[in-house]
Amino acid sequence: MRVLRHGDSLIALDAVPPPMESTPQFYSPPKSELLKQIAAAIFGGIALFLIILLIWTLGYQLLYAGRIFPGVSVAGINLSGMSPADASLKLNQELIFPYQGQILLRDGDQIWTASPAELGMVFDASASARSAYQIGRTGGLFSAFGDQLDSRKRGKSANVVIIFDQQVAYAYLQKIALALNRPPVEASLDIQGTEVVSQPGRVGRYLNVDATLIALSAQLQSFRDGEVLMVIDEVHPELVDVSSQADTARAILASPLTLYLGGANEHDPGPWTFDIPAIAEMLVVQKVQTEAGTHIEVMLAPGALSKILVKIAAEVDRTPENARFIFDDTSRQLVVITPSTIGRTVEISTNIAFINESIVQGMHNIELKIATEDPAVKDTMTATELGITELVNAETSYFYGSSAERIQNIKAGSAPFHGVLVAPGETFSMGNILGDISLDNGFAEALIIFGGRTIKGVGGGICQVSTTLFRNVFFAGFPVEERHSHAYRVYYYEQDAGGGSNTNLVGLDATVYFPLVDFKFTNDTPYWLLMETYLDVAGRNLTWKFYSTSDGRTVDWTTTGTQNIVPPPKPLFEENAELKKNEFKQVDWSAEGADVSITRTVYKNGSIYIEDVFNTHYEPWQAVCQYGPETNNPEKKAREQGLCQ
Repeated sequence: MRVLRHGDSLIALDAVPPPMESTPQFYSPPKSELLKQIAAAIFGGIALFLIILLIWTLGYQLLYAGRIFPGVSVAGINLSGMSPADASLKLNQELIFPYQGQILLRDGDQIWTASPAELGMVFDASASARSAYQIGRTGGLFSAFGDQLDSRKRGKSANVVIIFDQQVAYAYLQKIALALNRPPVEASLDIQGTEVVSQPGRVGRYLNVDATLIALSAQLQSFRDGEVLMVIDEVHPELVDVSSQADTARAILASPLTLYLGGANEHDPGPWTFDIPAIAEMLVVQKVQTEAGTHIEVMLAPGALSKILVKIAAEVDRTPENARFIFDDTSRQLVVITPSTIGRTVEISTNIAFINESIVQGMHNIELKIATEDPAVKDTMTATELGITELVNAETSYFYGSSAERIQNIKAGSAPFHGVLVAPGETFSMGNILGDISLDNGFAEALIIFGGRTIKGVGGGICQVSTTLFRNVFFAGFPVEERHSHAYRVYYYEQDAGGGSNTNLVGLDATVYFPLVDFKFTNDTPYWLLMETYLDVAGRNLTWKFYSTSDGRTVDWTTTGTQNIVPPPKPLFEENAELKKNEFKQVDWSAEGADVSITRTVYKNGSIYIEDVFNTHYEPWQAVCQYGPETNNPEKKAREQGLCQ
């Protein structure tokens, strides 16, 4: 025996174990064997079930070989136990729906009735019988068994085989569409003379054949009588109801239309009244497209209103005009001679819109919209406010020997300038004040220079006015912006107070022929400038005065006198059929050609303020005498009469 010492202990390695007590022993099969036995039992049961199911199914089919299984029907007709051929015959005999059935096609109260056959439906009895025969024989073992069992217990319906020719149905629906379809109709509103004629709109309706065909097909497949609601597409017109616009048009044509100025006095134009036929001619109906949709508007045609308003504006429109004054040298105050005028303008576009807005609201007396503009100088302004304190300069020209017509033109031409104010910094245009030189404005026919000849024309003598103004501007020291001399020397503009000739005045004339030829100057002072004109017919002179406040300017001037003198051409003699034999008439007078240069120096506060030179060239002028027909030696006879020397 082997002994192993471990510390103080001894362990015997080869000791014999003590004997064990005996117990009874039982057999327990392994767990895997048990599972195998259970699986075998289950699979055996399934196999047995399948065998039984197969035997049933095959046996059932053998039992009804060539015949339809019990409980199978087509469209409610029992085909149990029948062969497909017999079933087909029976179906043909009993299923009369395609020919005697009724399909109602409805649109509201309108109804169309047709048999399924008329709509292209054909029943295929043979295919339907075959479909019934296949129940319980297709779809696999379980499916076949299920169909057999269902048909026997509860009954089973086979599908009805229908041949549906959609072309026939489509053609039938197209015939209905011809009767049913209608296009949309727009509402209309017309003005016929003074009558308003309106028609309501109508919604368009169209049979939707394709959509209706789908619904019809579903109804036919049910194999029962029924109703099909046809699908209608509606097309709405842009305008359905214009009754309110028609009422508006009738209201517009109910009374005449009157336009007037608000606050008008007895001197103002208007009112302007238009009768109903005139309104009817202007009344228009137009279609308007907005984000909200389309509608129509009744209005007076803007073009027609514009023509009317343009004519009214010609009567109403006026520019603002300053008050006109004269300066009282004693009181040194201004005296009103013409009140100021407020400017006014007929605003065409504004009034077109306003008149139309008003008339559709039932108004027939409409106040025109007028834009006003106040004048710069009103009646209440004082001399102090305008800076007018003294006479700053005055000039007088003379016109001895003038005809009555020429004097009339001087009077008509100078009067518009009396009391006129020129604003500080303003460039004054003589033509703007003078206006139209015509017989209607008080001018007469007198001699004028035109086309290289002295002829008779309206306004002859007006240059006496422009020459007088030019000299006043010249000697007052104001800047001259535009000045034109005469084509030749005119003796009126060289006259002195005694009626003699003052050659120093040569080159101090100015002509106007507005709008081509004007005279302009600038008021370059900080004060208003008042002009006054005084005509002395008896004394044959015209005086032009400037009132303002002197800024201390003075004027020095020199003239070269006439230079480069050219003798006039020989007189021209011409026949005038309106004159008698040996009768003469001088229509133009000779004048020497010459050049003259005038220098002006304007001083202000001891310094030169303006220095300018006015160069004038005068053409030599030919005398012209006219004589009557059959006059012999007219030159000699004219000299004997002192003409055309």
